[in-house]
Amino acid sequence: MKIAAVNGKLLFSGRPPIIDWCRAQYQDSGSEWFFEAKNLRRLNDRLHQSGYQIETVHPFYLGETPSEVDTGGREIRWYAGAEIEQFRGDSRFDEAFAFCENAPDVIGVAAVQQGNILGMAGASCDSPGMWQIGINVSPGARQAGLGQMLVALLKNEILRRGVLPFYGTSMSHLASQRVALGAGFVPAWAELATSRTDTPEL
Repeated sequence: MKIAAVNGKLLFSGRPPIIDWCRAQYQDSGSEWFFEAKNLRRLNDRLHQSGYQIETVHPFYLGETPSEVDTGGREIRWYAGAEIEQFRGDSRFDEAFAFCENAPDVIGVAAVQQGNILGMAGASCDSPGMWQIGINVSPGARQAGLGQMLVALLKNEILRRGVLPFYGTSMSHLASQRVALGAGFVPAWAELATSRTDTPEL
């Protein structure tokens, strides 16, 4: 099951028995406080009865307008298509490139210093009209605005191609949320996803 909280509403998708339960429980509920712990605990108890559990709850941001970007004189490199394959299995860029079959990586941008990549932002084609951005910055290059700069550069390029960029992160990853806001993204929706447990499904 997935739940999206957007514009004060809750959108549910999943297997009919759980959706029917959610409809009975939450039909008149708004989205504003839905992802508080007491509500998630109750939902997770019901999911466990069917062999599922809450896996993630993430906020998502949209980047609808281009930003002015100051690269600070850094060397910028772009990667696309087959060029991205060289980073497969490279844990330094596991957020920038997911190598997911259902959401292929399409473009990346890196900041480079003396041949070393300081940070990389990448975009995956999650749908024809929306590409998701991920970012990795090396530990020694953090706190310098590098992530914000790379995400803004990539956002601008995605918009130039006529696609809408979006950015997702963890509820508690405040540094990542600041990157999104600093790169000109705005909060758009929150999403809950579930996964199977070892408990047999009822």
